[in-house]
Amino acid sequence: MKITQTPLIDCFILEPSVFKDERGVFIETFNEDTFKKVTGLSTNFVQDNQSKSTKGVLRGMHYQTGEFAQAKLVRAAKGRVLDIVVDIRSDSKTFGQHFSIILDDVDHKQLFVPRGFAHGFITLSETSIFAYKCDNLYHKEAEGGILFNDATLQLDWHLPHEQLIVSAKDAALPSFEEATKD
Repeated sequence: MKITQTPLIDCFILEPSVFKDERGVFIETFNEDTFKKVTGLSTNFVQDNQSKSTKGVLRGMHYQTGEFAQAKLVRAAKGRVLDIVVDIRSDSKTFGQHFSIILDDVDHKQLFVPRGFAHGFITLSETSIFAYKCDNLYHKEAEGGILFNDATLQLDWHLPHEQLIVSAKDAALPSFEEATKD
């Protein structure tokens, strides 16, 4: 497994080894020892989630706050998605910066999203199955979010605005400035 630091502190791209033969494909999607050795970070995943979406479905930008903050390991188990993260840790050198990556079922790249990041993705293929591991259990009362089309962040979702399918809840999220003010 190849692990590469992104421009954002503590955020990593994981490229698993893919083994193909006449039977199909085998992929080791995570190895704690390798991850800790390369990144210096230790994580204990306690919850797995999965969603299925059609082209244009945008989910984000979400995060959990306080003691319920979550680190995530995200991947596209099927299809192709654009994944975007924003560092919302006020004490971080990369605060307010974002990173995006295409995740798909061809090269099987994954993204490790540390605690203190907002996260979102959009399906670029006809359908996608998006899977992710979390290092903390979900708590509704700790939900946070940032508006997907925030003027400050200017996130590029790779599809025209009229093709985006956004839930009413996500369309009503606060701006970056509102969400991150102390």
